[in-house]
Amino acid sequence: MMKAPSNQMPMLANGAKPSYLVGPILRGCELLKSFRSPGEALPLHELVARTGLNKTTAFRAAQSLVAGGLLERVGHDHYRSLFVPCHSREYRIGYAAMTGNSLFSQEISTSLRLAASARDIELIEVDNHLNAKVAINNSERLIRDRVNLAIEFQVHQKVAPEIASNFSRAGIPVIAVHTPHPGAVFFGGNNYLAGRIAGRALARWANASWSGKVDSVLLLGHAAAGPLTTSRLTGTAAGISEILPDLDAAKVVTLDVGGGYAESMDAVIRHLSRSPASHILVGCINDSVALGAVRAFAEAGRSDHCAVVGQNGTIAARAELREANTRLIGSVGFFPERYGEHLVSLALQMLRGESVPPAVFIKHTLITKQNVDVHYPNDALSPSPDMNSLLFNRYH
Repeated sequence: MMKAPSNQMPMLANGAKPSYLVGPILRGCELLKSFRSPGEALPLHELVARTGLNKTTAFRAAQSLVAGGLLERVGHDHYRSLFVPCHSREYRIGYAAMTGNSLFSQEISTSLRLAASARDIELIEVDNHLNAKVAINNSERLIRDRVNLAIEFQVHQKVAPEIASNFSRAGIPVIAVHTPHPGAVFFGGNNYLAGRIAGRALARWANASWSGKVDSVLLLGHAAAGPLTTSRLTGTAAGISEILPDLDAAKVVTLDVGGGYAESMDAVIRHLSRSPASHILVGCINDSVALGAVRAFAEAGRSDHCAVVGQNGTIAARAELREANTRLIGSVGFFPERYGEHLVSLALQMLRGESVPPAVFIKHTLITKQNVDVHYPNDALSPSPDMNSLLFNRYH
């Protein structure tokens, strides 16, 4: 038997021994499995994209299946499957992830895969890579894949109307995660409320630790994340004012730090070089920014001058909360590991024609040194977060 090139042999399953397998048959099976809905006609280049076979191998396999009566030729270079699988999943859901480098997005993706598998739903995944053009292209790809519903997770508000319009024309309902899209059901955090939780926590800490003395409030965010996510900082300022109503508004400083760990650290170090304040409350758009701020104060030798609260309750923030003398006093939990079950349940309601609200919010809780092990008792079993992950963990 001629050995197939390594890049053309499909992945083995069920412990089958390679010596027992026939390469051309396996490649034919991969072609048949690439058809995702009854009556779907695919051009040769799409068969190549879905199977990973090279063009020549895919063409020869397709022609062989046509001769064998399992495929039919449609038009010049399209093929339609005549093979009816024994089991076909009821729904196919498309999921456009925000980026593979975001810890927050990774946790959502993992939970969504588990939830979809538990409900026997086929999940078609693409990655938006924090790129507006890629997000548009991915919406078009999911439409070509004929998904029944799309879950869209991308942060560029400017392209949300175009993406929503693409799906609307195709008659595909959409759930928009964290960034609103016209006509889509919104799912995610109540950003203003999450900010208020953070602000109240900072102000209460100031009352307990500094007798209410606050020299400055530092709000660290990123305008490109959009107004909805940025409302976390508006909420933080409001939460502080609720507890410290006499605080001078002139003491509130907002910095656009780029949304990431390294950018936050650099921006805060520059700010501290100009500021003599010694009682500084720091509200942040996400945990990466918060951890960058904590590091900046430490680098400046001024750790005892600050109290910091983050957003999202990521594993990196939780690890920091467990440190003995950390100045991170809390992080508002968004619990991305629970998103999958919520999203799948919401998707099934929509696909079955049931009434759903226009927006579904997750329940936020302040995670602190005192309760982190209650909310996340199994963190010790997870790998420690590395700095490279923090450097790319933008926006969420």
